[in-house]
Amino acid sequence: MKRITKIEPVNKKANKKLKVAAYARVSTDRDDQLISLDVQKNHYEKYIKARPNWEYAGLYFDEGISGTHMEKRNGLLKLLEDCERGKIDYVIVKSISRFSRNTIDSIETARKLCEKGIYIFFEKENIDTGKMDSELLLSIFSSLAESESRSISENNKWGIQKRYQNGTFKIGYPPYGYHNIDGQMVIDENQAEIVRLIFSEVLVGKSPGLIAKELNEKKIPSKRGKKWSSGVIHGMVRNEKYTGDVIFQKTFTDENFKHHVNYGERNQYYAKDHHEPIVSHDTFEKANNIIEKNGKEKGIEKYTDKYKNRYALSGKIVCDECGGKWKRVKLNSYFGFACNTHIKNINMCSMKTIPEDSIKLAFATMMNKLSSAREVVLLPLERNLKRSSNDMQLSRLEELESLLEKNTERKNQVMDFFTSGLLDPAVNSEEIMRLEEERKTIAKEQDLISKNLSGGHERQKSLEDILSYTAKKNIITEFDDALFLKYVDHIIVYSRTEIGFVMKFGPIFKERI
Repeated sequence: MKRITKIEPVNKKANKKLKVAAYARVSTDRDDQLISLDVQKNHYEKYIKARPNWEYAGLYFDEGISGTHMEKRNGLLKLLEDCERGKIDYVIVKSISRFSRNTIDSIETARKLCEKGIYIFFEKENIDTGKMDSELLLSIFSSLAESESRSISENNKWGIQKRYQNGTFKIGYPPYGYHNIDGQMVIDENQAEIVRLIFSEVLVGKSPGLIAKELNEKKIPSKRGKKWSSGVIHGMVRNEKYTGDVIFQKTFTDENFKHHVNYGERNQYYAKDHHEPIVSHDTFEKANNIIEKNGKEKGIEKYTDKYKNRYALSGKIVCDECGGKWKRVKLNSYFGFACNTHIKNINMCSMKTIPEDSIKLAFATMMNKLSSAREVVLLPLERNLKRSSNDMQLSRLEELESLLEKNTERKNQVMDFFTSGLLDPAVNSEEIMRLEEERKTIAKEQDLISKNLSGGHERQKSLEDILSYTAKKNIITEFDDALFLKYVDHIIVYSRTEIGFVMKFGPIFKERI
């Protein structure tokens, strides 16, 4: 009788580490949500690296994208593309709703990856698509996620409509000039002065672009702490809330979760004397008449490169001796910059004028040095900045995010019970108030930690940008205002022969002039 020896199949993956990637999605693109991505990245790095047979293959993510439309999510599409290329063996996602709230998308994507031997693990639901019954569970949970998304949307719409009708709707994010205090719009007097200034400038004929430029030169921060633009000014002048009135439902979301401007497709509600006004109706109407008459002014001011170069340095130069700002001055045959304090009183500051061209040449020299010395200056800086991130703070943010999710889930359940008639109005109101107080406490702690981390996040982003730029080994021969505004926070003048460029990613680079 012939002897038959069984040869076991070779598992090629048995002796090598699995390349494991994570996918995350945040529903807005605000800075605090970007910090949330840092939290998730920190979590998944530790989670994956803690397993000896796993290799961290990166975090893929989408910002400010709804979970109902997969075709718009570049992060997820990139993840699937890298799976196709063999860069990833296994994927971890926090929950099915973070992956997709569309049942068909979830099932088709999971099947496609399973055919390639790549499986997905959903942490919250404890589902591994590599197991026999996972597709059925995935189908059920995806359907629940999709119906939950619609249910939450309908419940929220119903509640919002009721508050529109009875005038109790609270504006969660009031415009510049107001704060939300206990659900009420309250005037911020410092910001209100700027609002009144903007309206008065429009009335004397200044364009939104010019007003924005002047506010930026005065270093007055906008609502989000960023630079003013003509669009922001235009929107403020058109905002009826500054008269104390409110128009509710200017926009709406349809049944397919698409956002639209309301041109009459939905009811609108006008609430007169909703809060304290900053400008009168007369001022508002006159300013809007001017804006309407000159509607094409937005974007008309197209500065030449010479104009941009001339003003890129304005308000950016600081005196090391007295701390004063420097301004551009006309000398005999050239332009330069001089300390305001010195101009007013030479006894209070001894700093003398510096030629503008010398400052611009110093910037070009500094940027060329960074391109040449990228490996010895910028790369070590990147490693140090990454090491300085606070893991404990990121872990606590992760905990708080989980608590906030549970709070939201409970709030949606309560609203669902109430709209179904299963909950007494008084009990509903009490529970909603309790959950809101809990949310505020969690959000307050989140905000404190986020503020500590946001500075580091911004520096990291700026450093990544300049690393990308210097990798090309660009050499510049003249001042580039776009590069200056992108990478330099301000300039310190130490003497007539030495200045320092304070970079947005932290360090100060000194140059001789």
